[in-house]
Amino acid sequence: MKDLRTTLLDTTDSRLLAALQKNAHLTAQELGEMLSLSTSQAGRRRQRLEADGYIESYTARLSAARLGLAVQAFVQVEMASHQPEMARSFASLLSTRPEVISAWTLTGEADYLLRVFCPDLSALNRLLHDVLLPHAAVARVRSQIVMDQLKSDAPLPT
Repeated sequence: MKDLRTTLLDTTDSRLLAALQKNAHLTAQELGEMLSLSTSQAGRRRQRLEADGYIESYTARLSAARLGLAVQAFVQVEMASHQPEMARSFASLLSTRPEVISAWTLTGEADYLLRVFCPDLSALNRLLHDVLLPHAAVARVRSQIVMDQLKSDAPLPT
């Protein structure tokens, strides 16, 4: 099977995507100058990449520290029940919790991995003991508190 990325993106598309991951505010004129394209060509390429789903959204990266979110943790959740309704219920619970910024299903011991930000350790404790553990499908949670982040969330390779 061919790598769809290489069959659908040319080098200019890849460079455009890399530039937008670094600075989503680039105008079509700035992109055109960077990529040796006209402003209209750069704008059309960006629109095509958006329409084709390569660009999902534009966001701002906020400072957790400035927002008072001093504790970042990864929480592994093991389920007691893997019934589809329980999984939907747990996913629904996660969607209501703003401190859970990412959630993945996994292979291995843990069924879910959650990335959470809390203002302090007591807020993390409340999330674990008052929200996650009481859920009927949850058997166990394990948390790892982030001491330092050596590499920030990086752009995807293009």
